[in-house]
Amino acid sequence: MTEPVLLELADHIAWITLNRPEAMNALNGAVREALPRAIRAAEADPGVRVLVLRGAGERAFCAGADIKEFVEVASPPEYRQQRVHDSWIGAFDQARKPIIASIHGVCLGGGLEISLACDIRIAADDALIGLPETGLGIMTGVGGSQRLPRVVGMGAALDMMLTGERISAARAREIGLVTRVVPRAELHAATAALAAHLAARPPMAMAFAKEAVRGAMDLPLREGMRLEVDLLTLLLNTEDRLEAARAFREKRPPNFSGR
Repeated sequence: MTEPVLLELADHIAWITLNRPEAMNALNGAVREALPRAIRAAEADPGVRVLVLRGAGERAFCAGADIKEFVEVASPPEYRQQRVHDSWIGAFDQARKPIIASIHGVCLGGGLEISLACDIRIAADDALIGLPETGLGIMTGVGGSQRLPRVVGMGAALDMMLTGERISAARAREIGLVTRVVPRAELHAATAALAAHLAARPPMAMAFAKEAVRGAMDLPLREGMRLEVDLLTLLLNTEDRLEAARAFREKRPPNFSGR
């Protein structure tokens, strides 16, 4: 059987590929098992500095949950208990390294939700993005209702969730859902260039900056400011901070070690 998620490592970058192109990379039980395993493996590898999440095939990043698994539903208490303890999406939140979502084609439902769990979203100009769940009599279930308004604001989030309409990559950029849009043929090269740029930067500073920004979502301003200062203080005596200063004085590119 083909692996539902592929993990490839090259030049400090972990390429994580949803590998069900025949099903538009829909999320099934096998993917939900394999995806956090790949993220945790990349996170634990000291040679990896950046993770990229993408979809196999030409049609989709991810079309959402596999409807074939919705034939039978557990009782409401059983289902809620199962989902409360289903921590597969938590692997994204636990990752300290930057995660890029490289989006092409269809990106719907759970596909959008996993991209929202990433740190940066870059999209091809052919991307169609949406949350169709309410039209199916359900709603998001892996963070869409929580992460989307944090990214685009409540109004735009409710518009997407309640109408179920698919938006273009250009519209997604307008509302801040994605930060970069490139021609489809250039998506891989643009993603690789962005990942390489991040991989060349000081890993500890990247991790702490990510922690500060994500932490701010759950903290009052005063506590967030304290977290920022605490993290900055920890960075001041790192080897990479000192290397950056030396390289600046010597007018040469820095060589960051991650220490």
